[in-house]
Amino acid sequence: MKRRPLGAGGPLVSVIGLGCMGMSEFYGTRDDAESVATIHRALDLGVEMIDTADMYGSGDNESLVGRALKGRRDRAFLATKFAIVRGDDPGARAIDGRPAYVRAACDASLKRLGVDHIDLYYQHRVDTQTPIEETAGALGELVAAGKVRYIGLSEASADTIRRAHATHPVAAVQNEWSLWSRDLEINGQLEAARELGIATVAYSPLGRGFLTGAIRDPKDFAPDDYRASSPRFTGENFAKNLVLVERVEALARAKGCEPGQLALAWLLARGDDVFPIPGTKRRTLLEQNVAAADVEMTPDEMAELERIFPPDAAAGARYADMSFVNR
Repeated sequence: MKRRPLGAGGPLVSVIGLGCMGMSEFYGTRDDAESVATIHRALDLGVEMIDTADMYGSGDNESLVGRALKGRRDRAFLATKFAIVRGDDPGARAIDGRPAYVRAACDASLKRLGVDHIDLYYQHRVDTQTPIEETAGALGELVAAGKVRYIGLSEASADTIRRAHATHPVAAVQNEWSLWSRDLEINGQLEAARELGIATVAYSPLGRGFLTGAIRDPKDFAPDDYRASSPRFTGENFAKNLVLVERVEALARAKGCEPGQLALAWLLARGDDVFPIPGTKRRTLLEQNVAAADVEMTPDEMAELERIFPPDAAAGARYADMSFVNR
């Protein structure tokens, strides 16, 4: 597995990571045994960045990841997140970036994960009621205490990134980034990260599975699958987006790779500071994703993908409620 430095002066980390969210929630039926086997296989293949969050499965995902890493902790670059607070209502969300909450959330994550430190600790969403300087300061205290090695932000605006970094060095910013989700290129987040020497970690780099070409009909989603109500997977938006994916499939066939591998290779070619973390709970799909690291993109292929998928090509918003991103 190829490796890159995570930000200016950061540690070397595998160029492709593993997103673990879908192992516990949001994407249909869970299979903990296969999920653990997938994490083990990822480590065997040299995938180091294992990404989770305290809100995935209301803590269950961290517990699952912790079990999988038992006896293998030194082989993983472990990333988790705090700030999204869930209550009794499964659909309810609140955001908390207060220093006291940051400290308490970190201790709770360490316990669920069964580890003594977190390699990369993200603020999952920005708390607009708490100055980012206070949150970043609390994260810096966790670094000084040895509980966290590096800090990160997720879905933060360019201004927030700059303010946080001025308080404590930010190693990585996590954003949704793929051929059909390119907001960070338009809103200045990518530019700000690069100015400051911060890595960009791309979540949902396969367009929540759409860019693999495996999704042909929204009726195939289980009722509890997040995508069944996602704007891009419903109504006319689905049909319009499917046309775009079919063009990517044609280009992938011509290149002799899978559509998802082409989508990941496009991201890896966007810069040495980019780390896609495709999520899967199956070993077969993991192996397919990892192989994308060996797919080399030509300038002509990059230009063709840009023609097919300009920044505003996708139909529909990324989330039904976009108020919690780019803050």
